[in-house]
Order: sequence, then C-alpha cells, then structure tokens
Amino acid sequence: MSTCSANLTLMLTGAGNATGAADLICGQFDSVTNQFTDTAYAIDSTYLLFSAYLVFAMQLGFAMLCAGSVRAKNTMNIMLTNVLDACAGALFYYLFGFAFAFGTPSNAFIGKQFFGLKGLPETGFDYPYFLYQWAFAIAAAGITSGSIAERTQFVSYLIYSAFLTGFVYPVVSHWFWAADGWAGAARGSNHSLLFKSGVIDFAGSGVVHMVGGVAGLWGALIEGPRIGRFDHAGRAVALRGHSAPLVVLGTFLLWFGWYGFNPGSFTVIDKAYGTSGSFYGQWSAVGRTAVTTTLAGSVAGLTTLFGKRLQNDHWNVIDVCNGLLGGFAAITSGCSVVDPWAAVICGFVSAWVLIGGNMLAAKLKFDDPLEATQLHGGCGAWGIIFTALFAREKYVNQVYPGRPGRPYGLFMGGGGRLLGAHIVAILAIVGWVSATMGPLFFVLNKLGLLRISAEHEMAGMDLTRHGGMAYVYTDEDSGKNKDGNDGGGNFMLRSAQGKVEPGDTPPTDV
Repeated sequence: MSTCSANLTLMLTGAGNATGAADLICGQFDSVTNQFTDTAYAIDSTYLLFSAYLVFAMQLGFAMLCAGSVRAKNTMNIMLTNVLDACAGALFYYLFGFAFAFGTPSNAFIGKQFFGLKGLPETGFDYPYFLYQWAFAIAAAGITSGSIAERTQFVSYLIYSAFLTGFVYPVVSHWFWAADGWAGAARGSNHSLLFKSGVIDFAGSGVVHMVGGVAGLWGALIEGPRIGRFDHAGRAVALRGHSAPLVVLGTFLLWFGWYGFNPGSFTVIDKAYGTSGSFYGQWSAVGRTAVTTTLAGSVAGLTTLFGKRLQNDHWNVIDVCNGLLGGFAAITSGCSVVDPWAAVICGFVSAWVLIGGNMLAAKLKFDDPLEATQLHGGCGAWGIIFTALFAREKYVNQVYPGRPGRPYGLFMGGGGRLLGAHIVAILAIVGWVSATMGPLFFVLNKLGLLRISAEHEMAGMDLTRHGGMAYVYTDEDSGKNKDGNDGGGNFMLRSAQGKVEPGDTPPTDV
C-alpha cells in the first residue's frame, strides 16, 4: 500500500501522468474486487462442504434408526448394509452417477459429461458440489435398505445399491435439478419448461424420498413379508425392533442432518436479493428454510403422537419418530418457497398420510420393517403436491429467478400449472423407478439371490451370515436371577413374534 501511495503521489504532482494514475487506481480496485470474488467463492464452497458433512451425518442416523427398528438378531446385517451404501455409492456415483445427473451440456433425459469427474473443476461444478450430491445419492439407497431389511441376501444389497446410486437416482435428479433436465424449474430462459412452470422439488421429496420409497416398495413386494409378520388368519403380528433408544438416537441425528439437506440445497449463501448491501438475501432464505423444516417435522411428530394414541390407546415413541421423519420428507420439496404457517399444514397432513399408509400396508399384507415406503414414498408424494398448493410467488421468484410470470401455488393464487407439473413429476418418478428397480428385484429373486432361506431368517442373519451376534452376553446375563426368573439378558435376543398389533385379536399359532 505504501508503494502504491508513493507512485500515485509522483503521478499527481508536478507534470504528473493522469493516465498512469488512473490505471494505477483502477488496477488497485480490480485487485480488491478479485479478492472479494475469491472470498465469496470460498464462503459458498465452505457452506456447501459443511452442508455435505451434515447430510453425510444422516448416514449415521439411518444406521441407528435401522439398527433399532430390526430385531437384535439382524443388527450386524443392517448396519453393514448402511456402511456399504456409502462405500458402493461413492464408487459408482463417482464413476457414473454424477455424470448422468449433472453432466452438462447434455440432453433433457440424462447427462453425458464428467464421468469419473473428468473435467472438474469448472465453473459451477467443483468438488464440493460432487460431495454434496453424493451424500444425497446414498440417502436414497439407505431408504430402500430399510424396506427389505431382515430377509435379504447381502449380495442383493450390493447390486441394487450400485444400480440405484449409479443410474436410477442420477437420471431422476437430472430431470429435475440439472440445468437442462426436461422438468427442472431452473432451466435456462431459452428453454421451455413443463407447463411453463417446471417442477419445484427443492431438496428432493420426489428426487430422493420417492425414489428410495418406490424402490423399497418393489423390493418388499417381490420378497414378500418376513416370516411371522402375518399369522394364518392374515392378522398383523408385531415384530418389534429391539431398541427404542437407537431409534430415538437415529431420529435426532437425521433431524440434525436435515439442516444440511434442506437449507444446504441452496448451495450458495453469499447472494443478495435486490439491492446489494441490503440485510435481506439468500442467507435469510436459508434461515427460513430451516424454520419451515423444523415446524413441519415437529407438527408431524405431535400429530402422530395423538393420532396413534386415539388409534391404539397408548403413547408410542417409535410412532412419533416415524411421524416426525415423515414431516421432514414432505417439507423437503417446498421448504424454500413456503411460509412457516404453511409448513405447519404440511406436517399435520403428512402425519395422517403416514398413519393411513401403515393401515393400508397392514390390510394388504405389505411388510416394510421401517415403514420406509409409506414414510418416504407416501409423505414424499404429499410434499410434491403440497408445494404446488402453497408455494409463495415472492419466494419462487427469488429461488428460481429469471422467468417473470412463473406459476406458483394454487392456493396462493398462482393457478394450476404448477400442480399439473407436479402431478406429472409424481407419475414420472413412480414409472421410472418401477421400470428399473422392479425388474432388477424380479431378476434377483428368480436367480435365488434376493431372499435368504427360511432357516437363516428364523435364526437371524447375524449368526448365519455375519459370524456372530451384534451383542455379547456374559453367562450372568443369560442366567436366572435369585428368584428363579430370567435375568433379562436374553430379552434383546428374543423375537417379538408373539405380540399382536394393538387393536387386533390374538393371532393363531404361527
């Protein structure tokens, strides 16, 4: 700075050089501007990386939720599948998935650049963006693993996880999130949009949750229910998970991670809305998105608490946790474009969607140990519809700028074009995932690679497939106490096959 001042003084005194002075001053301004630009990139990249870390932490939440929701004899198996979802997902998303999803320029159906991350980094596509999108991809795979828990061969997990993260999920994310996807709300101004609207699925109620839920639906349907889930009379029998504390721990970890999942989907935070220097910008929208996420999940949890209390005459923490997660899955689509009061409505309805979905599943003898199909598939679909009803014009234009007159929520005065686009989105996701994952599970089943044997299922996969149980008990744990009663050490290992779903008549012998 002292050198610049001395040079400027010489140029401005005596027979100074005005042109040289101007060049010097402008050069200094350019240098400062470039530093601000670098700082903005650094801030946005740090924000995106931090969000990616939060979303990845959801894998731990999924692992704990799944572990607590299955019987103790299958704990090792379900935790191993969660670990390998991340590992296999990393490899196949790196090789193919990211290219299929965001490889632009491409066509409206699938991307065709950046295979193996070749060509990165470039403007808009740096390594933090890959990491963030990979964390989303493995979340979809984790959803599916819960639907087919406790009776699926391990090799099938590896095959479907690689296929889902490497091809099925990336194609859907290209449709709705890539700059040239056929239904994306962020398509350039020179491209046509679906119903002149595009689909507002901001953080993935459809792209992530419906994809995982529909894939799980086909896996669970083709495999059939677990042994003992329904008795000979067709009545539902409760096969309770072995650890409510793990379920609660997993739920809170997922709640924590959702603050990266939804607010992080802005991908940048250093962006002003309107005049630069205003207090209002994308940072405010990030905060609002965190608020709508919190409200939807909380209201869904409370609604489920009282709804299940009326249905079963008891307070159940597992039901509350699932209801809360259903609210999060639903708000994920419209979290950035709705008001907080609308998020309350979203959470309330999502709870009843989950409760109704579970009743329908029991009636149809559909067995999903983690309610993943009902929770992520059903509540995710409701979230897509909810966004088309309650998206606010101001927020839509801020989050998806550049298209004056863009449609917004039907109930907010925006007409029905957005709703039409979102109905098409739901049908497209269901159709695509059914056409890809359904045949995959069918072929695996025909080849004898999908379901384990009845003997191994009854004994538990930890013992028969993974070299031992997840929990180690001492002799004292498994013995009798001084009153001659079971000391309780084997309680965690017992199947709950004898318990009937609340409200049912006692089952016949299985």
